[in-house]
Amino acid sequence: MGSLFEVIEAEEAEVRERVEQLEERLAELTERLEAERERLSRLVITRETARALLSRVTDDSAADVPVREAPPAGKRSPFEGAERRVVGVLSVPKWQPGMEPGVLPRVYQDILEVVGDAPGPVRAKQVAPRIGLPAETGKIEGTRSKLKRLVVRGWLDETTPGLFTPSDARKTHSSNSP
Repeated sequence: MGSLFEVIEAEEAEVRERVEQLEERLAELTERLEAERERLSRLVITRETARALLSRVTDDSAADVPVREAPPAGKRSPFEGAERRVVGVLSVPKWQPGMEPGVLPRVYQDILEVVGDAPGPVRAKQVAPRIGLPAETGKIEGTRSKLKRLVVRGWLDETTPGLFTPSDARKTHSSNSP
């Protein structure tokens, strides 16, 4: 009989150890869960505050942004599959006839000037140093992004991938102006 009790005690000790480990893990997960709930709460408050501020700045144009309520604990994230919409100021407006580069942020004006002064199409790696940036990969990629934004908004053309020129529409319009 003594060996049966020893086996039971050994099994009990193993189970007790697993229970203690699980309780420690549960406490750790509970702490992480509370931290994430706190972060979610702050993000919801931040979004609501930003929406309120933007609505003041844009004369209630932010009111059409759908409000997403936080789900009860244990439910799906309110952002899963949510359509993202950004309301705010467009720093690079779409070019329209009569629009001057002065409406753009300074760095975009500098880029337009460099591209306009070039004898032919230019690459981002040629533009970056001319606007005062080091010829580092990150700076070149940032410049490429700005060049492409100017293409999308009609300020520049991308004749072939990676080669940028002044927009034909802008050149045509400015040559027709008195």
